[in-house]
Amino acid sequence: MKGTFPVGRFTHLATPFYYYDLNLLQRTLEEIRHQLKELDWPAAQVHYAIKANHNPVLLNHIAASGFGADCVSGGEVQAALRAGFAPETIFYAGVGKADWEIDLALDAGIGRFNVESRAELEVLAERAAVKGKVAPVSLRVNPDVAAHTHKMITTGRAENKFGIHYSVLEEVIRRAQSLPGVEFIGLHYHIGSQILDLGDFKALCHRNNRIVKELQAHGIEIKDINVGGGLGIEYSHPNRFLMADFAGYFRTYSDELTTNLPIHFELGRSIVAPCGSLISRVLYVKDGLERHFAILDAGMNDLLRPALYHAQHRIENLSSEEELEPYDVVGPVCESSDVFGEQVMLNKCRRGDLVAIRSAGAYGESMASQYNCRPLAPAVFSSTE
Repeated sequence: MKGTFPVGRFTHLATPFYYYDLNLLQRTLEEIRHQLKELDWPAAQVHYAIKANHNPVLLNHIAASGFGADCVSGGEVQAALRAGFAPETIFYAGVGKADWEIDLALDAGIGRFNVESRAELEVLAERAAVKGKVAPVSLRVNPDVAAHTHKMITTGRAENKFGIHYSVLEEVIRRAQSLPGVEFIGLHYHIGSQILDLGDFKALCHRNNRIVKELQAHGIEIKDINVGGGLGIEYSHPNRFLMADFAGYFRTYSDELTTNLPIHFELGRSIVAPCGSLISRVLYVKDGLERHFAILDAGMNDLLRPALYHAQHRIENLSSEEELEPYDVVGPVCESSDVFGEQVMLNKCRRGDLVAIRSAGAYGESMASQYNCRPLAPAVFSSTE
């Protein structure tokens, strides 16, 4: 089954471009709110991870729906503010915050700095003190929880550039409590991305329960918990699974957390990936010795995930209803890794056919580049009527 696209509207548009279904985005945001309401969880807040997609139109919709923002750069903090996210709902993480980025966030009065090292804590405290401000801080804990995902997007193992290992956490908290420029508030976690095994989140809950209990036993007050994001989507069957398993995800935390503290989530991919597709045209159909190649006008500079992570996206020929044939779907970039899929079953392809690469709403436009001097692809949006 193919997705529903306004193909007639696409016919005269230059390709490639990103197509966003704003109706699906809105339904997704409503589903998240519904699931939290079902759990009677008013102390839970979702912050959208801007790194997934920083398109201003999408950000405006998400901010207008009452979500917070999760940022990992000064540029993302600026984008969140421009889109209308309330400063107090903006959380700022990242292992390498530059001085100007810290100053920007302090001046904006953001709700939280998620601090990832003792070295960062010292610099943040110093810059806040110079400005006569107090920075609200959560310490990102490295919980040594292995996520069942690609090795390049797992972030919670024992030795990692992200976070503070839980074995030295109390020492760093004590230091934070002694610094006049910061206020220690809570703990922050993020164990990885594109996680479909809810058992990984269950393991995080159990680790957090133990950490909080031990800290409280030593007289340390924890005011809230931020469990990060990481919830994956079903890339192979986007028509069958229009949304991520938000019910299972939130239920896991509701059932397994015993700390009874306000909780923050930082979801990105699961919010925007399903609503976006990369629309391209077939430039050529090349017959190899044993394979057929569908050469598109979109390349790895428009959607890097397949080249970077060997990620698989569903690909559909929107212009053909003929018999299915296997194609290696490739782009025009001068790299052998510029491949969207090998032996993909597509309706028979011809030059000029429109092709949709599905579930490209996350880490498509946000990771795009102008490699090979290729122009950045524009965005096209569905009607919200």
